[in-house]
Amino acid sequence: MNTDDTSLSPQQHAALELLMSRQSRWPLEEPAPGPGVIDLVIDAALRAPDHGQLRPWRFVVVQGDARHALGEVFAQAAMARDPEADAERFRAKALSAPLIIALGVHLQPGHKVPQSEQLLAGGAAAMNMLNALHILGFGGFWASGANSHDAQVREALGFEPQDRLVGLLYVGTPGAASRAALRPPRNRFVREWQPSGPWTAPAR
Repeated sequence: MNTDDTSLSPQQHAALELLMSRQSRWPLEEPAPGPGVIDLVIDAALRAPDHGQLRPWRFVVVQGDARHALGEVFAQAAMARDPEADAERFRAKALSAPLIIALGVHLQPGHKVPQSEQLLAGGAAAMNMLNALHILGFGGFWASGANSHDAQVREALGFEPQDRLVGLLYVGTPGAASRAALRPPRNRFVREWQPSGPWTAPAR
């Protein structure tokens, strides 16, 4: 991490270095995080920004033999969408990490907080979880795809009709070492806005 801000403390510098080193990890292997670690990861999710304090987060943890049952759900849903689908490939998805967390958002239609912002709260929670997993020495991979948009999958996981499944978080220990992801130059994504004319204070 390059910075010319010499006011950073060693602890701040170390924390930012760790944050900047996070990336999606694949493959993910045993061991999975234990219950105490998962509790910390969920606690981090519950600190996400949440307009209106709606607390829309809904998480379902799938591990152990339950992954085989989830794989069957994936396969049946895929075949319902397309009878020619490779069912075995979808079964394998559920076994590609030792633990999976289904990321749900409980939407409240008609609320003064727009549904788009309710969904953003779910995305912020997922990012907190990924960062927490990284800090605790584990890896995470946030996947969406057809399973995330399938009502059959959502219902099998026990979500309510008004819940939105925003993805599946695959969790485990990073396998083969991967190269650090190249980050694009920040100046491609940020600019400073300036008014077109001189600013004057409004009359009082």
